[in-house]
Amino acid sequence: MPDPDPSNRTPDSGSDRSGGKPPRKSPEGGPVPTRPPRPFLSLVLLFALFALVWFVVVGPQSKGTEIQLDEFRNLYANHLIDPASVKVSSDGITAIREPDAASGDSASSKDPARKTTVRVTIAEGAVPYTLDRLKDWNIPFEMEKSDPTFLLLLINFGPIILVIFLVWFFVFRSMRNAGGGPGGMLGNFGKSRHRVQTADSVNVTFKDVAGVDEAKEEVTEIVAFLKNPRKFQRLGGRIPRGVLLEGPPGCGKTLLAKAIAGEADVPFFTISGSDFVEMFVGVGASRVRDLFKQAKDNSPCIIFLDEIDAVGRRRGGGFTTGGHDEREQTLNAILVEMDGFEATDQVIVIAATNRVDVLDPALTRPGRFDRTVAVQLPDIEGRAQILAVHVKKVKTGDDLDLERLARATPGFSGADLAALINEAAIIATMAEKDVVEMADFEEARDKVRWGRARRSRKVEEEDRVATAYHEAGHAVLQHMLEHADPLHKVTILPRGRAAGVSFSLPEKERQGYGLKFLEATLQVACGGRIAEEMKTGDVSNGASADIRMVSRMARAMVTEWGMSPRVGFIAHAHEENESPFAERDYSEETSRVIDEEIKRIVDSAYDGATKLLNQHWDQVVAVAEALLRHETLLADDVDKLMKGQRLSKPTVADLLAAEVDKTPPRPVTPPSTDETGDDLGGIMPSPA
Repeated sequence: MPDPDPSNRTPDSGSDRSGGKPPRKSPEGGPVPTRPPRPFLSLVLLFALFALVWFVVVGPQSKGTEIQLDEFRNLYANHLIDPASVKVSSDGITAIREPDAASGDSASSKDPARKTTVRVTIAEGAVPYTLDRLKDWNIPFEMEKSDPTFLLLLINFGPIILVIFLVWFFVFRSMRNAGGGPGGMLGNFGKSRHRVQTADSVNVTFKDVAGVDEAKEEVTEIVAFLKNPRKFQRLGGRIPRGVLLEGPPGCGKTLLAKAIAGEADVPFFTISGSDFVEMFVGVGASRVRDLFKQAKDNSPCIIFLDEIDAVGRRRGGGFTTGGHDEREQTLNAILVEMDGFEATDQVIVIAATNRVDVLDPALTRPGRFDRTVAVQLPDIEGRAQILAVHVKKVKTGDDLDLERLARATPGFSGADLAALINEAAIIATMAEKDVVEMADFEEARDKVRWGRARRSRKVEEEDRVATAYHEAGHAVLQHMLEHADPLHKVTILPRGRAAGVSFSLPEKERQGYGLKFLEATLQVACGGRIAEEMKTGDVSNGASADIRMVSRMARAMVTEWGMSPRVGFIAHAHEENESPFAERDYSEETSRVIDEEIKRIVDSAYDGATKLLNQHWDQVVAVAEALLRHETLLADDVDKLMKGQRLSKPTVADLLAAEVDKTPPRPVTPPSTDETGDDLGGIMPSPA
C-alpha cells in the first residue's frame, strides 16, 4: 500500500526503496521522471472478474431448458425436435427444439433465433436404460465423447481458482513487493510515519521561545554537543541520550524541541506516540526500528516523540494482555533502540508528555531519558516575555501595558497568551480600528478565559437584579478583605455560562497558598449567595460554581494541606494516578472528622461573609445599583462607591441616547394603506 503521507518520501527521510542510494539522474542532470503504472494489467483483471460473474450467472442457462424424458418424447412425436441435433452424453440428452408452427408464424421455423435448446438429465448409471428407450421410440441420436477429467475439474473449480488468484494478486503480491523495506511482509504499514524538517526548513530558534528560561538553559548543552561533539568526548563525558520535556499542555514543549533543532542546525524527525500504534500486531515496533534507522543514517539529528505517554505507559497495568500487547511491544522496541546508541551516533531523542507519572520506569532511567526538563506555566515575567514575542506580529496602540496584561493573566499558558493576542487583533479588526488597543486585549483575555460576552441575551429584570446583587457581594468583599486578590472589574453581562463575572488582578505571583489568603478567598466566594439572598429573599442556582470552588478548596485544606487542627499534619487525599475506586486507607471515624472539619471551614467563611455584608450593606446596594445602570464597573469605580462618591461615567441609557444623536435621521416613508401595524423604523437595538 502506498504511504498516504507524502512527507515521508522526502530525500532527507531516507525511506526510499533503494536502501539509501541516490536517485537516478537523466543525462541532463535532473532526476529521471517516474512513469505512472500502466492500467493494462488492471483492465485484464477487471475483465477476468467480469467473465467470472458472467460464467456464474449466465453459464447454467446456456445448457438449455430442463425437461423430462416423456416430454422429450412428445416433442419429438410432434416434430418439434430436430432429429439431427439429438446428442447423448454421460449426464444427459441435448437437442434443438423447433418453434411451434401452430402459433401462426410460418416463417418462424426458418429463423434460427427462434430455436431453443432443451436438455434431459440422465441419472448416474441410467445411460443404458435411456438409450434403450430412445431406440424403442425410433429417435435417432449421436453419442458425445465424454469430457476429459481435467476439463471437468476446470469447469467445476475454475471460478474458485480464479477468485483465489485475484485475492493473491491484489493482497499478497503488494505485500511481497513492499517487503523489501523495513516492514517485511507488512509493507508500508511497518514504515515510520514521521515528518522530517531539514536544517533549512527549521526556522525556530531560542529567540522565539520565551517564558521558559530554566528549560532553555537545560537544553543548551544538547545544542553545544550537536555543534561540537568532540568537545565533550575530549574529557570522556557523553551527552544525555534522551531528554524528557514534561509540563502542562500549551507551555511550549514542542516549540522548545524545534528551537533545539534550529539552534543546532540539524534535521528534526518528529512523530506522535499514537502514530506507532496500528491494528496489526508488531507494526509499532517495526516503525520504531525504521525511525531510528533513518535517524542514524542522517545523524547528527534530533528525534522528537510527542505525547510519548501513548506508548510509554507503565507495563503490566490496566487492561493489557501481557507481552503480546501492541503498546508494550512498541515500548520494548523504543527501549532497545535507545539502549543501543553509541557515543558516535549523535542522535538525540527528545520526548514530550504531560503525564510523566504514568511512564514506565525503564523509559525514564539514566541511559535512556537521562534528563527530565520541567516546562511549567510561566510566571508574571515569563508571561510578559511571551506577550512581547507575540505582540510583534500585530499593530498595537500607545496605551498597551504588557506588565499589567501579564498580571491580569495568572495561570495562562503560552498557547493561551498566543490565542489572546490573536483574539485581540480580531476584535480590533471587527471594530474597524487602525491599531489594537488595551481595551481589545482585556476583552480578548475575558473571552479566552470565560467565553464571549452574550450581549444579545435578553434577561428578565428580576434575574438582572439578582445577578447585580450577587456580583456586588463578591466585589464588596474582595475590595474590603486585605488578604484577597484585588478587584479588577465586575460585570453583569452574561459571558460564557456565567450570568455575571468578578475579575481579580493579583498583585504578585503566588507560589503557594497561605491560610489567610484561602480564608479570604472562601469569604469572597460565599458573598455572592449571601447578598443575593438578602436582597431577593430567595436562593438560586447561580452560586453553583462558587459552591464547587468552596467545597474543593476546603477539602484540599483538610486532606492535602494539613490546615485542620483536628485532622493534623496527615494527607488523606487520593494520589493523582490512583484509581478513584481504591479503598480508603483511613477509618470511618477519620472520614467523619474530615467531613466535620470541611463543614466547619465553610460555615466559618459563610458566617464571616454574612457579618461583613450586614455591616456594609449600603455599599453593596450602591455597587449593585451602579451595575444595573452601567453593567460594568472597574476597580476605581467600586472604590468611589465604597467611599460614598457618585460616578460621573455615562450610563447605558446615556450611551444609547448619544448613539441616537450621532445617527442621521432616516427618511420616513408613509405607511401603505395595504399594510397594518406600527412603524418600527426608529427603534434602536439594545446595547445589552
